[in-house]
Amino acid sequence: MSKSIIEKVVEAPALVLEKTMEVSETIGEKLNMDEPAKKAKAYWKTLGPGLTTGAADDDCSGIVTYSQEGAKYGFQLNWLALFTFPLMAGVQEMCARIGIVTGRGLAANIKNYFPRWVLIAATLLLFAANTFNIGADIAAMSEAMRLLTPAIAFGFLAVFFTILTLFLQIFVSYKVYSKYLKYLSFVLIAYVITAFLPTVKMDWVSALRSTVIPSLSLSKEQIILICGILGTTISPYLFFWQASQEVEEETLLGEVTIKLRQDGVTPEKLKKMRTDVWSGMFYSNAVMFFIVSVCASVLYKAGITNIATASDAADALRPIAGDNAYLLFAVGIIGIGLLAIPVLAGSISYALSESFGWREGLHYELKKASAFYGVIIIATLVGLGINFIGLDPIKALIYAAVANGLAAPLLLIIIVLTSSSKKIMGVHASGMGSKILGWLCAGLMTVAGVATIYSFF
Repeated sequence: MSKSIIEKVVEAPALVLEKTMEVSETIGEKLNMDEPAKKAKAYWKTLGPGLTTGAADDDCSGIVTYSQEGAKYGFQLNWLALFTFPLMAGVQEMCARIGIVTGRGLAANIKNYFPRWVLIAATLLLFAANTFNIGADIAAMSEAMRLLTPAIAFGFLAVFFTILTLFLQIFVSYKVYSKYLKYLSFVLIAYVITAFLPTVKMDWVSALRSTVIPSLSLSKEQIILICGILGTTISPYLFFWQASQEVEEETLLGEVTIKLRQDGVTPEKLKKMRTDVWSGMFYSNAVMFFIVSVCASVLYKAGITNIATASDAADALRPIAGDNAYLLFAVGIIGIGLLAIPVLAGSISYALSESFGWREGLHYELKKASAFYGVIIIATLVGLGINFIGLDPIKALIYAAVANGLAAPLLLIIIVLTSSSKKIMGVHASGMGSKILGWLCAGLMTVAGVATIYSFF
């Protein structure tokens, strides 16, 4: 079957949706669409890389970490969702700004302005962390599907999800694929809906009070978990993906050379980027709040404090909160895995391709960027292989956490220096507020990284 036929089959649903929206917009204009609807439409159009990056942050490893938090400590650490929001958003805005202003991804900028060992260290650590994460995400999706269809073997499902994610990245045009990622981010609403189910019996007063009033027990176990939460919320792969996706978006708009991209930077474009990024990070942390709160309301109150995998959280909800909560959690794991694995594999490929000067970008066909897609294939297959060599998915996540603990502080320092540099960014360099958030985040992630690595070794 030729690629053109494959693309037509895959693109059909998106094209139908696009045409339906165009017709709806035309009808709305003729009927004098009211102002709120116009604002909502304009707002939706500004959302893109920031939204998908924020949603991908709540991947399967994030779900298990947040589930552990709620099951073990109840609402006590809810404040972390609010506390990490501006830090995460500030850093991702810097990454997006770097991509828009320089017309290059993060790795390309590191290559141009920093010592080579920095680039090598960052990309090697990113590859290690992301492949372990991919393996754990494939396992989580497969186990979640087995909760729904127990008769299907784990191995078959793992291979199926691997092939599916690779197919979408390689054989679907970026214009269509980016829309799929954008709409797929809605799967996280499953966790929001779960909180409002009557069977969950959410204690909203306690949940909201703990969100604005910080509380700590300062036990070794809790400190390790907090470090894990910081690591899964502010992750290196998001830095690379955000910057490169901004470049992809500019290419999609026809700005195909670096000079055209740089000349096209306007205050309006940066404002739209900021809206997109901060909206995406707010969405990500809001979902974090709901996952923690649901597990606190159901599992913590029932004395179920040992959650080892994302599917454990879904399975544990069933006898207490009922089938609806169980189904929503399981479906959420599968859906977000389909979003997160391409982001994990793609960020590795952007970093390596920019490091070695290979042609890179999801807007290229396979034959025109074979090395770029080759990295995606290898990283995803290595992740799949982790599930068949006897390495426990939880250990894989631990190794990923160690790699992130080493990479994140280094990358954050680079991001702040690059985004703040007048030489690199010109008049679009980050302001004082962004720099303060960036350095604060770098300091916290350095402490978290040291604490995480110390706790493991």
